[in-house]
Formats: sequence, structure tokens, C-alpha cells
Amino acid sequence: MMHPFEKIFSYQLSARLEDTGVYTLTSQERSWLKTMLDHPAAADALEPHTIAKLRECTLDDEAQDLASDLLQKAGSQETQVFHPLLAPIRRILRHHQGITIQCRTKKGKLNEPQPGIPHKLEYSMVKREWYLHWYNTATRAPMHTRLCHIVSLEENRMPRERYEELAARAAKRLSEWRRHEATIEIIRIYNAELTRILHAFSCFDKRVEFNEEERTYRIHLTFTDSEGQFVLTKLRFLGKRVRVVQGDYLKWRMRETARKALALYGVDTSRENERSAEETEADSSTVQTSS
Repeated sequence: MMHPFEKIFSYQLSARLEDTGVYTLTSQERSWLKTMLDHPAAADALEPHTIAKLRECTLDDEAQDLASDLLQKAGSQETQVFHPLLAPIRRILRHHQGITIQCRTKKGKLNEPQPGIPHKLEYSMVKREWYLHWYNTATRAPMHTRLCHIVSLEENRMPRERYEELAARAAKRLSEWRRHEATIEIIRIYNAELTRILHAFSCFDKRVEFNEEERTYRIHLTFTDSEGQFVLTKLRFLGKRVRVVQGDYLKWRMRETARKALALYGVDTSRENERSAEETEADSSTVQTSS
């Protein structure tokens, strides 16, 4: 049985609330939000009227005193989470307009400006960088560009009918480009940890399916090439709680992980496989002789 204080993080409850358009917010989350609004990076991440509205909503909450509770030790250098281009790109997405974009290649070559339709912004948890998914209307090709490679980006105004036509075409092409699907099954004895497992895959597009007869949950994931390594990291973290039932690439990588782990302890997997094959042949011959 789930702890009563964990009910707000229950998948079943959150799914029903999402269907009705309701979002729950705890007092701890409001306190954390008020603290983050005082951070210098908030001015780069949010627009002034958004910050003012959020501060008005958290007016009666107390900010957290993180200085006395947390001690930050030396760590690796991190890149900036908020890029200067985030605000103008989000504004163009809200206005439903096109763009004229000029990018630089990995080798530093400057390309010519290209017209396009922005589709969405995406943050890679693996590379710690922002990406822009957009559709090149000149070459009719889906694009996946790092914000750090964008030299200039301007709004390209167009009629609403033209934008909707190009946006529908862009969404179709981008959804088919470099997208991978996999199905992950939760081992039945670990159904009680459903919330924890779903939280591990919270940053991916997913669909959850429940089989009432077998009492098993299956998570249908959709991810890009750049997210494949991050999916593997989550699978290794969850260990024996889950298994990949669909997705040949993920299955192969998980088998390689298990083989390398066994090799560290001196277990020769090739000999084990040969031994298993020999035992299987011996069993089958015994059955034939007895029959």
C-alpha cells in the first residue's frame, strides 16, 4: 500500500488530474519556486511579467534558507543552463511565425541564412545543451541544431494559413526523423515502485500500459539518437526492476553491459554459453534414448 503522503506523486492520480487540467502544487514547491525566483539566472530564464506573476502567487510563502542547510563542494565545471536565444525562440513559437536562421558547423564554417519553421526546444540531459528542432522550408529537411551553433536568428512573419500548412508538414517530418521506440516492462514484484520508475523516465515521451490479467506495467518510450545513452543509464540504474521487451538496440547494449560486468569478476560468458549448449544437447539426447 502506498504511503498517504506519497499520493500526490501517484501515477494514477496525476494522470487523472492531467486529464481534467488540474495541477497540484505543494507548499514546499511554492517555497522552492520563490527561492529560485531570487536567483540571478531567473532574469535570463523568464520574462519580467512572468517573474512578477509568479512572485505574486508565492507572496504568502517563505523562501528557503539554503545557505545554512547546504554545503557545495568542488565539482566539475558546468555549462550555462539558460541560453540567450531561449527567450526569442520561445516568443517566436508563441507568435506562430517562421524564422531566418544562420548556423555554424562543428568545424567553424558559416552557412548561408536559411528560412524555416521552429518546432520545439529540447534540452539534452546527456550533453547538457539546448537544441532547436526546426524544419528547413528551402531544402524540406528536418533539422536538429545546437543553440551554441546558431549565429543569428530572426523572426520571419508569414500569413497564418501558410504557417499552419508548413507547421503540420514540419511536425510530421520531425516526428519521423531519428526517433526510436522501445517498450520497457516493469517486473511484477516491483509494481510498488512504479512512481520511482516513472520518475526515472520523466524527461522522455512515454505512454504507460497496464495489463490487468498479468498485473504488469509496460512503458512505451520514444527518444532520439542523442537520448539513447541517457535511456541506457536509467535502465542500468533501475537494474532488475525492469527489462526491455521491445527495442533491439537497447537489448544488445544491456547484454553488453551484463557481459562486461561478468568479465570483471572473471566469468567467461562465451564458455558459459558453450556449456549451456552442451547441457541442452545432452538433455535432448537423453530424452531420445529413454523414449
